[in-house]
Amino acid sequence: MLRNWKEILLLAIPSLVSFASMTMTGTINLILVGQLGALIIAIVGVSNIIMYNAFALFSGIGHTVNYLVAQNHGAGDMKKGIQRTYIAMYMCLIFAVLIAVVGWVGADDILRWTGGSKELVETGDFYLELRFYAMSFGIVNFAFHGFLRGIGATKLSMVVSLLVNVPIIYLTYTLTFGHWGMPDLGLTGAGIAILIGEGLQTLICVFIFFIVLHKKYHTRSRIAFAIQWVEMKLLMIESGKLGIQEFSLSISMYIFTAFVARLGDHALAANEVALSIMSFGFMPAFAFGSTATILVGQHVGKGTPLKGRRVGTDTAILGSIFLILLGTVEFIFAKQITHLYTNDPEVYKLAAYLIQVSAFLQIFDGLLNFYAGGLRGIGDTTFLLRVSFVVSWFIFVPLAYVFIFVFHWGSMGAWLALYAFLMVFGIAVMVRFYRTDWTAVRLKEASH
Repeated sequence: MLRNWKEILLLAIPSLVSFASMTMTGTINLILVGQLGALIIAIVGVSNIIMYNAFALFSGIGHTVNYLVAQNHGAGDMKKGIQRTYIAMYMCLIFAVLIAVVGWVGADDILRWTGGSKELVETGDFYLELRFYAMSFGIVNFAFHGFLRGIGATKLSMVVSLLVNVPIIYLTYTLTFGHWGMPDLGLTGAGIAILIGEGLQTLICVFIFFIVLHKKYHTRSRIAFAIQWVEMKLLMIESGKLGIQEFSLSISMYIFTAFVARLGDHALAANEVALSIMSFGFMPAFAFGSTATILVGQHVGKGTPLKGRRVGTDTAILGSIFLILLGTVEFIFAKQITHLYTNDPEVYKLAAYLIQVSAFLQIFDGLLNFYAGGLRGIGDTTFLLRVSFVVSWFIFVPLAYVFIFVFHWGSMGAWLALYAFLMVFGIAVMVRFYRTDWTAVRLKEASH
């Protein structure tokens, strides 16, 4: 067990630092722009949800690269892993153009559909457009990171994240408020900072893949450039299932945000502050979930799936310990933390209350990520798609509507619905993980 735990931590901690740097960057950015007022906090929060939906729809490509490359790496067949990565990149480039076009022509309409006030739509229009452009780079970056994690290079993935997030914070500070000789662009400056950061990350990832990793994995091989249609079919099917799974979750979250928006801009701002702080709980959940995908996938590739089951369990145990410790800190210091975001007492007091209620309930989000990561490692993507659809549309959305508009429980009702949903989802995925016949698990191959 101790050997497993050491291996898990060596992979998970760099991923945790990577996710932490991204989360911290988002948090610092929200704190910075939050000084512009509750309306700006609400705009950034709504834009984050919209971007989450855009990302989720195409995130299946990165998740698929992650688990397939992990399996290929475990099987010692990185030639196939590189070919699959190339196919994923072709797909990402096509979708990147599509995302940019949507942002260019429809940013204002999307904000309007969310249900925010007229002032919110008019003020946040161009900021959201810039976020769409940044997301075009973001989906490419996510696929590159999926490859790096698939080969177990979580430290390299961490370094890339750290290199990029520092300039984003610097540019957000200087361009938003006009410090250090930069123009005072307000909210637009914050959007430009994210766009530059994502573009820079793409350049770094391309350099690493084609230059740094070429000697070991032959990433510039002519054979890798060729498209094998059976592999393209596999990538499209698996990416589609995982993408729709994530999109099902994210669109339900979008509707949840639209419900909260109807409670007023202050309630929406408090909701977004609370979600931003609770994202620190998502951080170890994502990190250990990603580690489960890597290790389980590699054991499947090696032909030792039962060891993958064991390491999946150990990953969930370690991840849960991290979440309990983090939840304790959030519970004790909720009010002090929320006060960092805004001086508006109506916003930070409500946000603190929401955090204290949910500080330990986030363990269910952890179970969801840990065991979903393990199921991705074995390629059980169909189940993840089905359960995601059921819990999102038959539990989360209906409960949120009833608690907010029928029982009139306000923001607290919204969050009770959110964590009831995560509880059911997390338990369902955990049960599936342990009821799987691991002796029958095999390497994922393309079918003709």
